[in-house]
Amino acid sequence: MATAVVPRPTRTSRGSRPGFVAVGLLSVAIAGWSLYLYAQGTLAELATTEAPNAGIAANYVGAPGFVQAALYVHIVTGSLALLLGPAQFSRRLRARRPRLHRVTGRAYFAVVGTAAICSLVMAPWNMGGMVGFFGFGTLGVLWLWTGARALKAIRERDFAGHQAWTIRNYALSFAAPTLRLWLGVLIVVQIVASGGTLDPDAAFENAYAAVPFLCWLPNIVVAEWLVRRRGLPSYRVGQAAPAAP
Repeated sequence: MATAVVPRPTRTSRGSRPGFVAVGLLSVAIAGWSLYLYAQGTLAELATTEAPNAGIAANYVGAPGFVQAALYVHIVTGSLALLLGPAQFSRRLRARRPRLHRVTGRAYFAVVGTAAICSLVMAPWNMGGMVGFFGFGTLGVLWLWTGARALKAIRERDFAGHQAWTIRNYALSFAAPTLRLWLGVLIVVQIVASGGTLDPDAAFENAYAAVPFLCWLPNIVVAEWLVRRRGLPSYRVGQAAPAAP
């Protein structure tokens, strides 16, 4: 595998600002809701409520204590990653407050690393079965790997590479909002297609079987498109053969 270097453009399109704002607002909403929901009580208490995430809480009620602890740490650190991530792409912050950018960047990658490790601990107990194990497990590994590549790039003073890997990493962090969006869409589509006869719990289970991969694969595709659109080093499979002497 090789990283193809593409010349950077001098400006970033203003057309990306509405999308950036939408991502930021959705990140704040999901992070805030997750923190609020799981602060309401224990997993057993949440499992008896009608809250949207009650099914997930119920799945971990019988899990070992260290898995339940990993779940709570994952919720807190994953939410912080969602909140801190958008600031890393602010050109104004990088230009005017470089020290603050570095501090928030270190904090972002610290919580990403913690959340990713916790997700790997939780993966065998996920409610998606083997699909969930491989889907969420792969997400956790890629989350760690892209974060490590972003840190390696900045230590080598490769600013373009650092930005590219950070975009990819945040695309994986954003799997939390897209998971919920896909769940909603898939549940509604199933209920509408059945004429309203499908049980919502059955629709949820069917939808959840698809999201372990669906929540992050399209994100990576969009991230790579953004990387190339901005003229940053793109990632391509395969390495060019050396030129003949």
